[in-house]
Amino acid sequence: MANFKFPLLILFVLYFSQLHLLQFHHDFFSFFPVKIGLLIISILLYAYSSTRSKPVYLVDFSCHQPTDSCKISSETFFNMAKGAQLYTEETIQFMTRILNRSGLGDDTYAPRCMLTSPPTPSMFEARHEAELVIFGALNSLFKKTGVEPREVGIFIVNCSLFNPNPSLSSMIVNRYKLKTDVKTYNLSGMGCSAGAVSVDLATHLLKANPNTYAVIVSTENMTLSMYRGNDRSMLVPNCLFRVGGAAVLLSNRSQDRVRSKYELTQLVRTHKGASDKHYTCADQKEDDKGIVGVSLSRELTIVAGDTLKTNLTALGPLVLPSSEKLRFIISIVKSKLFRLKSSPYVPNFKLCFEHFCIHAGGRALLDAVEKGLGLSEVHLEPSRMTLHRFGNTSSSSLWYELAYIEAKCRVKHGDRVWQLAFGSGFKCNSIVWSALRTISASETLVGNPWGDSIHKYPVHVT
Repeated sequence: MANFKFPLLILFVLYFSQLHLLQFHHDFFSFFPVKIGLLIISILLYAYSSTRSKPVYLVDFSCHQPTDSCKISSETFFNMAKGAQLYTEETIQFMTRILNRSGLGDDTYAPRCMLTSPPTPSMFEARHEAELVIFGALNSLFKKTGVEPREVGIFIVNCSLFNPNPSLSSMIVNRYKLKTDVKTYNLSGMGCSAGAVSVDLATHLLKANPNTYAVIVSTENMTLSMYRGNDRSMLVPNCLFRVGGAAVLLSNRSQDRVRSKYELTQLVRTHKGASDKHYTCADQKEDDKGIVGVSLSRELTIVAGDTLKTNLTALGPLVLPSSEKLRFIISIVKSKLFRLKSSPYVPNFKLCFEHFCIHAGGRALLDAVEKGLGLSEVHLEPSRMTLHRFGNTSSSSLWYELAYIEAKCRVKHGDRVWQLAFGSGFKCNSIVWSALRTISASETLVGNPWGDSIHKYPVHVT
């Protein structure tokens, strides 16, 4: 978006500087209506540019890649489960079936305390994991962008299940010795959609704070969230979730447009927590033996589909071309007015976006979204490959998927990227970015977790 303020101010100065030369000129009154009209137009343009929301730019982002010593294969996972002496043989067999059908590969990452036999989770180990992931992503981000930590005015951290005191955002302030007036926020309990919630919060904060950088850190902590019981509804997260995190730099500074990768164009949030079925479908609680875990309802996929439908109803009018809007309206008229029995028309969102980043929550979720939206394997490739390579990294998975697309050199100037996130509550959030330039291969050398493995992908997932 062009910034009209400076040239308009110059126009004002030039106009008023000429008034004293013209005030006694014999042609003054003949030019007076033109001058007044020009002045009014200039004032209106200045007022419009002053009140219009500043664009939010995504300058760059980085995803953390743990060391090879933290890799956990299926064999290592099962050895850990057996060595823990916490699970029955039936439970281990159940987790084996889940993991074999999960779509995860053997190169995902786990915290170091899970790789010992038996596992040794503790507050100390949880802090170690948080520091490793968060500082790793931030150091990479600052290196890529050349921005100093003290230049950032807003820091937002989202981590759903690990919320120590002092907070994770305070941990960042202490590590980087940030200024005393830095604005920090710590989001918890928001589930896998918390990254999108953080972008929304950052956008509103940037509107109120001109010429500011905002950094978002999205992660989940696995050390203390591993379920140590035998309730089947709580065992799935053990099989799917893995270590990961991302740091994102946003800006509302007009001078950053040139170097930024994307501009935010739409953000739509949907929360259906008013429904008990939606609210309890992903519920952290104690099992019948008092062991804490996250229970996933059998209706999770149905709830996700219903919440997605509501989200798309709000997103569609903002992004769909007129032809798709018309077809959708006609289908509603047929079903509501004429009561004709027909399948509801699903708009073709492939006309709106070149790239899709669907939260890599699990194979069943991706299958349901692919079928429901009529997408192809190519559209779901970034999500499926992220699930295979890194597992479910919760709120940061959207950024591993975008990193995959960039590593494949697929992002061209003007491309539209749709990030779609699901989270407990139950929430479904959409973010739409527009690429400001073509992303070159050289830009994927730093902070891109696919740098050492992109040549191996895509792979066939059985």
